[in-house]
Amino acid sequence: MLTLKILGFLDDGPLHGYELRRRIVELDGPGSHLSDGALYPALARLEKAGYLVRTEEPGGRGRMRRRVEITTAGRERLHALLRHPDEAAMTSMPRFLTVLAFLSHLPSAAERQAVLRRRLAILQAPSPAFFYDTDGTPRRAAREPDPYRRGMVRVAGAARRAEIDWLRGMLDER
Repeated sequence: MLTLKILGFLDDGPLHGYELRRRIVELDGPGSHLSDGALYPALARLEKAGYLVRTEEPGGRGRMRRRVEITTAGRERLHALLRHPDEAAMTSMPRFLTVLAFLSHLPSAAERQAVLRRRLAILQAPSPAFFYDTDGTPRRAAREPDPYRRGMVRVAGAARRAEIDWLRGMLDER
């Protein structure tokens, strides 16, 4: 997902490393953190693969700053990641939200809709239970004795229904 985030933000325009990190942390939400030890090796790998270029430019107090910019190959890689998100990106809500953050970068409306249809199909399929009884039977929310777990199931169900409604609206399938 870090590659998708890096290429997605750089497709918006060139950035300095600190600004790129700030945007990734903001996307990931409160409490998230991205260390230099994760970001800069990822940038080096993407540069080596030809997906981005880093150039130095003068910064404040005589220090050089590195500006990072996506290449044509990087844009093609971004589009490939958006066209065909892996299974984890399609089934995990936080990962799918990252895909959504950059889906507008995919030039083809038909390809964007294909990703949304794939997610909708996943959400409409029967979902596994959060909790199971000792005999292995899925536990219904109404039978869950723990009020916090009942709340968790209720909130997750509401989020799922809201996302299905939004996806149907985006796909004009109401």
